[in-house]
Amino acid sequence: MTYLPGLVAALAALWFALSGETAPMFVALGALSVLFAVWLSARLRIIGRDASPYHRIVQLLLYVVWLLGEVLKANLAVIGKVLSPRRSIDPALVQVKTNARSDLGRALFANSITLTPGTVTVDVEDDLLSVHALERETARPGAFNRMDRFASRTADPPQGQPKPASAKAGPPESGPPESGKAEAC
Repeated sequence: MTYLPGLVAALAALWFALSGETAPMFVALGALSVLFAVWLSARLRIIGRDASPYHRIVQLLLYVVWLLGEVLKANLAVIGKVLSPRRSIDPALVQVKTNARSDLGRALFANSITLTPGTVTVDVEDDLLSVHALERETARPGAFNRMDRFASRTADPPQGQPKPASAKAGPPESGPPESGKAEAC
């Protein structure tokens, strides 16, 4: 529960930013909402490093600034391709391996690729991403190495710390029914 204070502060700040209310009744209802959300998160066992990465806010802000620069550069490249008289667009689908060790790191990397104009993450399977790109020359897997390193360094726990366990709510999945017939819902 070491991430609990950060989660409470972030939820309270979000509530206040969205509501802007300062009347005592609304503040009390907001506090109850935050406490209910934290209780529910604790009950589902999803409070952890991936759920509240607020202790790495500096790295996240640096990453956002760097990513905005990458998005701007990619925007200019796509505009150049679209407006060029040759329109030499050559789409490609490539497999990109990520070094991210946590779900948060993989999600940050996949979403960063999708936010960059001209590329879309189509599928994520363990540490392998399927990426569709507008240009074959910019779609080589090595083209994403810098973004992968930066996203991994931003979101993953430092080396030496264990990989966070993925919290799954509900019972474990079971196989097909013994009789081979579909179960009625």
